[in-house]
Amino acid sequence: MRSATVERVTRETQISGSLKIEGKGRYTISTQVRFLDHMLELFAKHGGFDLTIDAKGDMDVDQHHTVEDIGIVLGQLFSKALGDRTGINRAGYFVLPMDETLGVVAVDLGGRPYLVYDDKVKTRLVGDLQSELLEDFFHGFTTHAGANLHAKIMYGRSNHHKVEAIFKCWARAMRYACSKDTRLKDQLPSTKGLL
Repeated sequence: MRSATVERVTRETQISGSLKIEGKGRYTISTQVRFLDHMLELFAKHGGFDLTIDAKGDMDVDQHHTVEDIGIVLGQLFSKALGDRTGINRAGYFVLPMDETLGVVAVDLGGRPYLVYDDKVKTRLVGDLQSELLEDFFHGFTTHAGANLHAKIMYGRSNHHKVEAIFKCWARAMRYACSKDTRLKDQLPSTKGLL
């Protein structure tokens, strides 16, 4: 079983996390931002990951440090749990309709961090989450997971549905990318011989 635990303690945040890639979609999430809790809960459920995140941060300043650092911890958890990435599918994508909204996410766990993010959210808050911080969250994740992530909302009306579609697509794309291919179980998924 591929699993990891990470603790990140700074002057701004204290975050502990655990991840089991071959999980059952179980989660215990506490981030001080209820909408982000909800998104990470459905990420775990739809990805089939067991995920625990306990985050405390300087919310008297604003949500930025906490939300970004949770992305960093999540990236570190996946990087650590995947190890040298031998035998994984490496890349995955998912397209999901969420009522009137259509989301697309593609991910490559090839070790080269990059983020292209377009959620088309038009409000400052989605639930209690400062919506502009979602890009910082995903940037923290991609940088520390060694992931190339493209997330886009094609169209939609509800800002809640837009963010939820991205998280569900991301979960399903990650589920496939992290999965092992039995035919290639002893091979690194790269012609370079190095990720």
